[in-house]
Amino acid sequence: MATKAHMAKANRPPKYSTRRIRRCQLCGRVRGVYRKFQICRICLRNLAHEGKIPGLMKSSW
Repeated sequence: MATKAHMAKANRPPKYSTRRIRRCQLCGRVRGVYRKFQICRICLRNLAHEGKIPGLMKSSW
């Protein structure tokens, strides 16, 4: 879990656009965040497994 200071720093506007920090909207994770959904890969997988994201299903083969 991200601390309050890290979350506040991520919400500030950066000096350069490449310094923008993307965080998961649900858990605050920094790595593996999908831009389209604004959530991390772990939360995306859990929500897809529960069927809460329309048009997205967990693959199996």
